[in-house]
Amino acid sequence: MSGHGRLSSRRVYEGKVLSLDLDEVLEPGGVRVTREVVRHRGSVAALPVMADGSVILVRQYRYAVGEALWELPAGRLDGRETPEAGMQREMREEIGQAAGRLEKVAFLYTSPGFSDEALHLFRATELVADKAVGDDDEQIEIAPFTLAQATAMIGSGELRDGKTLIAILLELDRRRTGSI
Repeated sequence: MSGHGRLSSRRVYEGKVLSLDLDEVLEPGGVRVTREVVRHRGSVAALPVMADGSVILVRQYRYAVGEALWELPAGRLDGRETPEAGMQREMREEIGQAAGRLEKVAFLYTSPGFSDEALHLFRATELVADKAVGDDDEQIEIAPFTLAQATAMIGSGELRDGKTLIAILLELDRRRTGSI
């Protein structure tokens, strides 16, 4: 088997949220190809679980898909903060709550076919009011849902965001196995 790795890289675009590189690579097996790679500094998301077991989701318009989606509170890391600090900031901005307890439940790549974005996924409990000013471009609706309601939203196709699906399914498994 031949070696593999990046032979060359050219930055095509550098923006506020992401960058785009064109990389010439030698793939495992010796195949030489050009790959378009979206570079991202990482993100965080959390499933806020209230004392009564209900979960908080936010609904916001997502231009890329042309619709408003129910999602977890989430956002980009600023490059200097830890995932935990970034998650607390996002929760204050998006739902006006801080988590007394943040438990990391997963680390995942959102779209590894073309992006290096890594997402730190948390379960947030012991919520307390702690409001921060959100981003000017975010119009967010906030609502609590029982886990049964959120599961029904998955079944009906109303809940389609990947990170949110993962968090709800992990929470269902957590409660089913009694590892609360």
